[in-house]
Amino acid sequence: METSQLLLLLCVWALSSLSLQSAEMIEHCPDRILDNEKRRTCPKKCQQDNDCGNKRQCLCDGPCGLSCVAPGRTCPWPLPSSEHFDVTLLSPSPSFSALLEVRCHPGYTMTNGLNATIHRCQGDRQWSGDDPLCTGRNAETEPESKLACPLPDHDLLLIHGSAAIGSTIQYQCAPGYVLVGSSENFCHKDQMWRYPHPVCQRVFCPPPQEINHGYLVAVQKSEYNMGDTIYYLCKKNFLLDGPNQVTCQLDGTWSTVPSCRARCPIPAQRSRVIVGGVKSWPYDLTDGMVTHGENVTFFCKHPQKSCSFTATETCFDGLLPAPNCYREPTWFQYKLYPHRLVSEINPCDPADLDSTSE
Repeated sequence: METSQLLLLLCVWALSSLSLQSAEMIEHCPDRILDNEKRRTCPKKCQQDNDCGNKRQCLCDGPCGLSCVAPGRTCPWPLPSSEHFDVTLLSPSPSFSALLEVRCHPGYTMTNGLNATIHRCQGDRQWSGDDPLCTGRNAETEPESKLACPLPDHDLLLIHGSAAIGSTIQYQCAPGYVLVGSSENFCHKDQMWRYPHPVCQRVFCPPPQEINHGYLVAVQKSEYNMGDTIYYLCKKNFLLDGPNQVTCQLDGTWSTVPSCRARCPIPAQRSRVIVGGVKSWPYDLTDGMVTHGENVTFFCKHPQKSCSFTATETCFDGLLPAPNCYREPTWFQYKLYPHRLVSEINPCDPADLDSTSE
Protein backbone atom coordinates (compact mmCIF):
# COMPACT_ATOMS: atom_id res chain seq x y z
CA MET A 1 0.00 0.00 0.00
CA GLU A 2 2.83 2.41 0.80
CA THR A 3 4.39 1.79 -2.62
CA SER A 4 1.04 2.43 -4.38
CA GLN A 5 0.49 5.64 -2.44
CA LEU A 6 4.01 6.82 -3.34
CA LEU A 7 3.39 6.18 -7.08
CA LEU A 8 0.08 8.06 -6.89
CA LEU A 9 1.74 11.06 -5.24
CA LEU A 10 4.48 11.10 -7.93
CA CYS A 11 1.84 11.09 -10.70
CA VAL A 12 -0.09 13.96 -9.10
CA TRP A 13 3.16 15.96 -8.71
CA ALA A 14 4.12 15.40 -12.38
CA LEU A 15 0.71 16.51 -13.63
CA SER A 16 0.80 19.60 -11.40
CA SER A 17 4.26 20.52 -12.73
CA LEU A 18 3.12 20.23 -16.36
CA SER A 19 0.07 22.39 -15.63
CA LEU A 20 2.22 25.05 -13.98
CA GLN A 21 4.71 25.05 -16.88
CA SER A 22 1.87 25.36 -19.40
CA ALA A 23 0.33 28.22 -17.39
CA GLU A 24 3.68 30.00 -17.27
CA MET A 25 4.11 29.68 -21.07
CA ILE A 26 0.63 31.03 -21.62
CA GLU A 27 1.13 33.87 -19.16
CA HIS A 28 4.52 34.98 -20.46
CA CYS A 29 3.58 34.60 -24.13
CA PRO A 30 7.05 34.70 -25.76
CA ASP A 31 6.10 36.89 -28.77
CA ARG A 32 7.33 40.48 -28.91
CA ILE A 33 5.77 42.97 -26.48
CA LEU A 34 6.43 46.70 -26.65
CA ASP A 35 6.77 48.91 -23.61
CA ASN A 36 4.13 51.34 -24.86
CA GLU A 37 1.32 48.79 -25.25
CA LYS A 38 -1.78 49.88 -23.36
CA ARG A 39 -4.92 47.82 -23.71
CA ARG A 40 -8.51 48.65 -22.82
CA THR A 41 -9.91 45.26 -23.77
CA CYS A 42 -8.37 41.94 -24.75
CA PRO A 43 -9.72 39.32 -27.19
CA LYS A 44 -10.99 35.98 -25.94
CA LYS A 45 -8.37 33.95 -24.05
CA CYS A 46 -7.30 30.61 -25.54
CA GLN A 47 -4.77 27.79 -25.35
CA GLN A 48 -5.15 26.38 -28.90
CA ASP A 49 -6.79 27.24 -32.22
CA ASN A 50 -9.79 24.99 -31.46
CA ASP A 51 -10.75 27.40 -28.65
CA CYS A 52 -11.40 30.14 -31.24
CA GLY A 53 -14.09 30.69 -33.81
CA ASN A 54 -13.92 30.63 -37.60
CA LYS A 55 -10.93 32.43 -39.23
CA ARG A 56 -9.37 33.13 -35.80
CA GLN A 57 -6.21 31.61 -34.35
CA CYS A 58 -4.78 31.33 -30.88
CA LEU A 59 -1.81 33.72 -31.05
CA CYS A 60 0.24 35.82 -28.67
CA ASP A 61 -1.25 39.32 -28.46
CA GLY A 62 1.20 41.32 -26.36
CA PRO A 63 0.19 41.81 -22.72
CA CYS A 64 -3.15 40.06 -23.42
CA GLY A 65 -1.28 36.76 -23.77
CA LEU A 66 -2.60 33.96 -25.96
CA SER A 67 -5.80 35.30 -27.51
CA CYS A 68 -8.21 34.55 -30.34
CA VAL A 69 -7.25 36.95 -33.15
CA ALA A 70 -7.86 37.13 -36.90
CA PRO A 71 -4.30 37.42 -38.32
CA GLY A 72 -5.55 38.63 -41.71
CA ARG A 73 -7.37 41.67 -40.29
CA THR A 74 -5.46 44.94 -40.60
CA CYS A 75 -4.92 48.05 -38.50
CA PRO A 76 -5.70 51.51 -39.96
CA TRP A 77 -3.28 52.38 -42.77
CA PRO A 78 -2.03 54.73 -43.99
CA LEU A 79 -2.13 56.99 -40.96
CA PRO A 80 -2.98 60.69 -41.40
CA SER A 81 0.08 62.67 -42.48
CA SER A 82 1.68 65.30 -40.25
CA GLU A 83 4.10 68.13 -40.82
CA HIS A 84 5.98 67.18 -37.62
CA PHE A 85 6.68 63.46 -38.07
CA ASP A 86 6.97 60.64 -40.62
CA VAL A 87 5.34 57.21 -40.32
CA THR A 88 7.05 54.15 -41.86
CA LEU A 89 5.52 50.67 -42.05
CA LEU A 90 8.25 48.19 -41.06
CA SER A 91 6.28 45.08 -42.10
CA PRO A 92 5.04 43.96 -45.54
CA SER A 93 1.41 44.72 -44.60
CA PRO A 94 -0.41 46.41 -41.67
CA SER A 95 -1.85 43.10 -40.44
CA PHE A 96 -1.75 41.56 -36.94
CA SER A 97 1.62 41.92 -35.15
CA ALA A 98 3.00 44.29 -37.85
CA LEU A 99 5.28 47.10 -36.70
CA LEU A 100 5.47 50.75 -37.72
CA GLU A 101 7.89 53.52 -36.78
CA VAL A 102 6.94 57.11 -35.96
CA ARG A 103 9.93 59.45 -36.28
CA CYS A 104 9.80 63.16 -35.48
CA HIS A 105 11.21 65.73 -37.88
CA PRO A 106 14.39 67.59 -36.87
CA GLY A 107 13.60 70.09 -34.14
CA TYR A 108 10.70 68.04 -32.72
CA THR A 109 10.43 65.36 -30.04
CA MET A 110 7.76 63.28 -28.33
CA THR A 111 6.49 63.91 -24.81
CA ASN A 112 8.95 61.31 -23.44
CA GLY A 113 11.88 63.15 -24.98
CA LEU A 114 12.49 60.54 -27.71
CA ASN A 115 12.34 61.34 -31.40
CA ALA A 116 11.09 57.89 -32.54
CA THR A 117 8.84 55.09 -31.30
CA ILE A 118 7.57 51.70 -32.49
CA HIS A 119 3.89 50.66 -32.56
CA ARG A 120 2.44 47.16 -33.03
CA CYS A 121 -0.81 46.11 -34.73
CA GLN A 122 -2.81 44.48 -31.88
CA GLY A 123 -5.53 41.87 -31.96
CA ASP A 124 -8.18 44.58 -31.54
CA ARG A 125 -7.06 46.02 -34.93
CA GLN A 126 -5.59 49.14 -33.27
CA TRP A 127 -1.98 50.29 -33.14
CA SER A 128 -0.41 50.05 -29.70
CA GLY A 129 0.47 53.16 -27.73
CA ASP A 130 -0.94 56.68 -27.84
CA ASP A 131 -1.54 58.67 -31.01
CA PRO A 132 1.79 60.02 -32.33
CA LEU A 133 2.58 63.59 -31.24
CA CYS A 134 5.78 65.52 -31.92
CA THR A 135 6.29 68.99 -30.48
CA GLY A 136 9.06 71.59 -30.75
CA ARG A 137 12.00 71.39 -28.36
CA ASN A 138 12.67 73.95 -25.65
CA ALA A 139 13.60 77.33 -27.19
CA GLU A 140 16.31 77.87 -24.55
CA THR A 141 18.23 74.73 -25.51
CA GLU A 142 17.62 75.05 -29.25
CA PRO A 143 16.54 78.61 -30.07
CA GLU A 144 16.14 77.89 -33.78
CA SER A 145 13.66 75.03 -33.29
CA LYS A 146 10.63 77.31 -33.67
CA LEU A 147 12.06 79.43 -36.49
CA ALA A 148 10.57 78.57 -39.85
CA CYS A 149 10.05 79.92 -43.34
CA PRO A 150 6.61 81.30 -44.27
CA LEU A 151 4.28 78.94 -46.12
CA PRO A 152 1.93 79.98 -48.95
CA ASP A 153 -1.79 80.22 -48.23
CA HIS A 154 -3.10 78.31 -51.21
CA ASP A 155 -5.70 75.53 -51.02
CA LEU A 156 -4.59 73.93 -54.31
CA LEU A 157 -0.90 73.69 -53.29
CA LEU A 158 -0.27 70.66 -51.04
CA ILE A 159 2.96 70.74 -48.99
CA HIS A 160 4.80 67.74 -47.51
CA GLY A 161 7.56 68.13 -44.93
CA SER A 162 8.63 70.71 -42.36
CA ALA A 163 9.10 74.47 -42.93
CA ALA A 164 11.64 74.68 -40.07
CA ILE A 165 15.07 76.18 -40.75
CA GLY A 166 17.30 73.63 -42.45
CA SER A 167 14.35 71.51 -43.64
CA THR A 168 13.12 70.62 -47.10
CA ILE A 169 9.53 70.53 -48.31
CA GLN A 170 7.90 69.03 -51.39
CA TYR A 171 5.01 70.55 -53.31
CA GLN A 172 2.08 68.78 -54.94
CA CYS A 173 -1.01 70.12 -56.68
CA ALA A 174 -4.57 68.97 -56.15
CA PRO A 175 -6.01 66.64 -58.84
CA GLY A 176 -6.81 68.50 -62.04
CA TYR A 177 -3.92 70.96 -61.62
CA VAL A 178 -0.29 70.89 -62.74
CA LEU A 179 2.69 72.28 -60.80
CA VAL A 180 4.47 75.24 -62.44
CA GLY A 181 7.84 75.88 -60.75
CA SER A 182 10.17 73.89 -58.50
CA SER A 183 8.68 70.80 -56.85
CA GLU A 184 11.08 71.05 -53.86
CA ASN A 185 12.32 73.89 -51.63
CA PHE A 186 14.79 74.46 -48.79
CA CYS A 187 14.43 76.82 -45.78
CA HIS A 188 17.58 78.90 -45.11
CA LYS A 189 18.70 80.26 -41.73
CA ASP A 190 17.42 83.72 -42.62
CA GLN A 191 13.91 82.19 -42.88
CA MET A 192 13.94 82.63 -46.65
CA TRP A 193 13.13 79.90 -49.17
CA ARG A 194 15.71 78.96 -51.79
CA TYR A 195 13.14 79.24 -54.62
CA PRO A 196 9.87 81.10 -55.04
CA HIS A 197 6.79 79.02 -54.26
CA PRO A 198 5.34 77.32 -57.35
CA VAL A 199 1.77 77.78 -58.52
CA CYS A 200 -0.92 75.27 -59.48
CA GLN A 201 -2.29 75.76 -62.96
CA ARG A 202 -5.54 74.12 -63.99
CA VAL A 203 -5.26 71.38 -66.61
CA PHE A 204 -7.79 71.46 -69.44
CA CYS A 205 -8.07 70.13 -72.98
CA PRO A 206 -9.29 72.06 -76.04
CA PRO A 207 -12.37 70.86 -77.95
CA PRO A 208 -11.68 67.39 -79.42
CA GLN A 209 -10.99 67.09 -83.12
CA GLU A 210 -13.56 65.85 -85.62
CA ILE A 211 -12.81 62.70 -87.63
CA ASN A 212 -13.62 61.96 -91.28
CA HIS A 213 -16.68 59.80 -91.87
CA GLY A 214 -17.53 59.89 -88.16
CA TYR A 215 -18.85 62.05 -85.39
CA LEU A 216 -18.26 62.49 -81.67
CA VAL A 217 -20.66 62.28 -78.76
CA ALA A 218 -19.82 65.02 -76.25
CA VAL A 219 -21.18 68.09 -74.52
CA GLN A 220 -19.93 71.02 -76.58
CA LYS A 221 -17.57 73.14 -74.43
CA SER A 222 -14.62 75.43 -75.08
CA GLU A 223 -12.57 73.66 -72.37
CA TYR A 224 -12.67 70.12 -70.97
CA ASN A 225 -11.37 69.19 -67.53
CA MET A 226 -8.80 66.49 -66.87
CA GLY A 227 -10.50 63.07 -66.88
CA ASP A 228 -13.40 64.17 -69.11
CA THR A 229 -14.32 61.46 -71.63
CA ILE A 230 -15.91 61.72 -75.08
CA TYR A 231 -17.02 59.02 -77.52
CA TYR A 232 -16.57 58.58 -81.27
CA LEU A 233 -18.90 56.78 -83.69
CA CYS A 234 -18.52 56.04 -87.41
CA LYS A 235 -21.01 56.55 -90.19
CA LYS A 236 -22.62 53.61 -91.98
CA ASN A 237 -20.24 51.29 -93.89
CA PHE A 238 -17.19 52.62 -92.00
CA LEU A 239 -15.27 50.79 -89.28
CA LEU A 240 -13.82 52.43 -86.17
CA ASP A 241 -10.05 51.94 -86.05
CA GLY A 242 -8.92 52.63 -82.47
CA PRO A 243 -10.65 53.21 -79.11
CA ASN A 244 -14.24 54.43 -79.16
CA GLN A 245 -13.54 56.83 -76.28
CA VAL A 246 -10.80 59.34 -75.55
CA THR A 247 -9.89 61.05 -72.26
CA CYS A 248 -8.46 64.45 -71.35
CA GLN A 249 -5.01 63.66 -69.94
CA LEU A 250 -2.76 65.25 -67.30
CA ASP A 251 -0.75 67.15 -69.92
CA GLY A 252 -3.84 68.78 -71.46
CA THR A 253 -4.00 66.54 -74.53
CA TRP A 254 -6.51 63.93 -75.56
CA SER A 255 -5.62 60.26 -75.59
CA THR A 256 -5.34 58.49 -78.95
CA VAL A 257 -8.07 59.64 -81.35
CA PRO A 258 -9.54 56.87 -83.57
CA SER A 259 -10.20 56.90 -87.33
CA CYS A 260 -13.14 55.73 -89.42
CA ARG A 261 -11.92 53.37 -92.13
CA ALA A 262 -13.73 52.62 -95.39
CA ARG A 263 -14.61 49.18 -96.77
CA CYS A 264 -12.68 47.80 -99.74
CA PRO A 265 -14.10 46.49 -103.06
CA ILE A 266 -12.58 43.12 -103.97
CA PRO A 267 -10.51 43.51 -107.19
CA ALA A 268 -11.78 40.21 -108.60
CA GLN A 269 -15.04 39.41 -110.40
CA ARG A 270 -14.58 36.13 -112.23
CA SER A 271 -12.56 34.18 -109.69
CA ARG A 272 -13.38 32.90 -106.27
CA VAL A 273 -11.52 34.25 -103.22
CA ILE A 274 -11.20 33.20 -99.59
CA VAL A 275 -12.66 35.58 -96.97
CA GLY A 276 -12.96 34.61 -93.33
CA GLY A 277 -11.86 31.06 -94.15
CA VAL A 278 -14.70 30.58 -96.69
CA LYS A 279 -14.15 30.25 -100.45
CA SER A 280 -16.73 32.46 -102.15
CA TRP A 281 -17.51 34.38 -105.34
CA PRO A 282 -17.05 38.13 -104.78
CA TYR A 283 -20.66 38.83 -105.76
CA ASP A 284 -21.85 36.52 -102.97
CA LEU A 285 -20.30 38.86 -100.38
CA THR A 286 -22.21 41.95 -99.18
CA ASP A 287 -21.78 44.56 -101.92
CA GLY A 288 -18.70 42.63 -103.06
CA MET A 289 -16.69 44.37 -100.34
CA VAL A 290 -14.77 43.59 -97.14
CA THR A 291 -14.24 45.71 -94.03
CA HIS A 292 -11.07 47.55 -93.05
CA GLY A 293 -8.42 45.21 -91.70
CA GLU A 294 -9.96 42.09 -93.27
CA ASN A 295 -7.77 39.64 -95.23
CA VAL A 296 -8.65 38.40 -98.75
CA THR A 297 -6.86 35.41 -100.27
CA PHE A 298 -6.55 35.28 -104.09
CA PHE A 299 -5.74 32.31 -106.37
CA CYS A 300 -2.78 32.59 -108.76
CA LYS A 301 -1.71 30.22 -111.58
CA HIS A 302 1.67 28.54 -111.70
CA PRO A 303 3.70 30.00 -114.62
CA GLN A 304 4.57 26.59 -116.10
CA LYS A 305 2.12 24.11 -114.61
CA SER A 306 -1.66 23.75 -114.46
CA CYS A 307 -2.02 24.29 -110.73
CA SER A 308 -2.78 27.15 -108.37
CA PHE A 309 -1.30 28.78 -105.30
CA THR A 310 -2.61 31.55 -103.02
CA ALA A 311 -1.58 35.08 -102.07
CA THR A 312 -3.20 37.24 -99.39
CA GLU A 313 -3.78 41.00 -99.20
CA THR A 314 -5.34 43.15 -96.45
CA CYS A 315 -7.99 45.85 -96.80
CA PHE A 316 -6.81 49.24 -95.52
CA ASP A 317 -9.19 52.19 -95.50
CA GLY A 318 -10.84 51.46 -98.84
CA LEU A 319 -7.74 50.11 -100.63
CA LEU A 320 -7.28 46.41 -101.40
CA PRO A 321 -4.66 45.76 -104.09
CA ALA A 322 -4.65 42.50 -106.06
CA PRO A 323 -1.48 40.42 -105.66
CA ASN A 324 1.06 40.76 -108.49
CA CYS A 325 0.56 37.12 -109.40
CA TYR A 326 -3.21 37.40 -109.79
CA ARG A 327 -4.72 37.52 -113.30
CA GLU A 328 -8.42 38.22 -113.77
CA PRO A 329 -9.99 35.52 -116.06
CA THR A 330 -11.51 36.73 -119.31
CA TRP A 331 -15.24 36.72 -119.88
CA PHE A 332 -14.90 33.74 -122.27
CA GLN A 333 -12.85 31.73 -119.77
CA TYR A 334 -15.42 32.48 -117.09
CA LYS A 335 -18.42 31.52 -119.28
CA LEU A 336 -17.09 28.68 -121.44
CA TYR A 337 -14.52 26.98 -119.19
CA PRO A 338 -15.52 27.72 -115.59
CA HIS A 339 -13.92 24.50 -114.36
CA ARG A 340 -10.55 25.71 -115.70
CA LEU A 341 -10.54 28.94 -113.72
CA VAL A 342 -7.48 29.30 -111.52
CA SER A 343 -9.59 29.25 -108.37
CA GLU A 344 -11.08 25.87 -109.42
CA ILE A 345 -8.01 23.87 -110.51
CA ASN A 346 -5.93 21.70 -108.19
CA PRO A 347 -3.46 23.38 -105.86
CA CYS A 348 0.23 23.10 -106.65
CA ASP A 349 2.51 20.68 -104.89
CA PRO A 350 4.69 22.56 -102.36
CA ALA A 351 7.79 21.46 -104.27
CA ASP A 352 6.45 23.19 -107.43
CA LEU A 353 6.15 26.54 -105.70
CA ASP A 354 9.92 27.07 -105.43
CA SER A 355 9.99 28.18 -109.07
CA THR A 356 7.16 30.76 -108.74
CA SER A 357 7.87 34.45 -108.46
CA GLU A 358 5.60 37.40 -108.14
